[in-house]
Amino acid sequence: MASELVRELVEAGVHFGHRVSRWNPKMARYIFGKRELIHVIDIRETIKGLLRAKKLVSAIVSGGQDVLFVGTKRQAREAIQKQAQRVGMHYVAERWLGGTLTNFRTIRSRLQRLEELEAAEQTGSFGDYSKKMKSTLQRELRKIRRNLEGIRNMSRLPGALIVVDVKREYIAVREARKLGIPTIGVVDTDSDPDSVDLVIPGNDDAMRALELIIAQLADAVDEGKRARSAESEEPAAGESARHAPRRGRRLAAAADAVETGGGDALGGSGGSIDGDGSSLASESGTRGQVSNVV
Repeated sequence: MASELVRELVEAGVHFGHRVSRWNPKMARYIFGKRELIHVIDIRETIKGLLRAKKLVSAIVSGGQDVLFVGTKRQAREAIQKQAQRVGMHYVAERWLGGTLTNFRTIRSRLQRLEELEAAEQTGSFGDYSKKMKSTLQRELRKIRRNLEGIRNMSRLPGALIVVDVKREYIAVREARKLGIPTIGVVDTDSDPDSVDLVIPGNDDAMRALELIIAQLADAVDEGKRARSAESEEPAAGESARHAPRRGRRLAAAADAVETGGGDALGGSGGSIDGDGSSLASESGTRGQVSNVV
């Protein structure tokens, strides 16, 4: 399974970075070498990051939290929307509105406005307005729907962010960091890997590679939802454990999952991934920082 994934990622060009002149020196540990002035990303680091990310996502979702997929660039937009809808998660594929997380109450009010406009459209109330006002309301409806359609059912802050191109989505990453929300990012050679908690080094411009990575993470979400359903059906013997603080359970489960994700073998890829896992550290209890050990 892992060897097949490696082959597909290589064929999709996930290992091609940017020109040498555009690199971020912090990405040096993820770079295998260079070829014709183009940096080549170490595919072993890509697989290692992807496996760890899947473990973390599965643990967070199984703990009762949701995941927010973020990718507004053209190459990732379709895959983000398709995979998030497939597993019933939230997404932002058009534009990240500043304050989506840090000013969530205002965003919810805009979603209420969206529902009002949609109800007026369905009941034909737009016909009661002048032609100019009707055009204005329809334009407002299209704008809100385009920007907020993917998060209209998000009633609380997500448990994690999955971000494509952390350099482009820096506002989303900063908001998540401010609120202590773990972030998983597909990071190219021109980006800062320290801006996210868990790095998946790879080409963030290759459409096929992004489709594969996002699909793998969506599968992890699906796995976590199945585990969540199985846990809800457990007998009352574990009632006291379920009454423990939700965030503490999630971070502990995520830490255990990530620590076991560093030693997955890559069958047929010429070796195995060596790593002692990742940990979630929080001194104040309000941040689930994921530290990579590579």
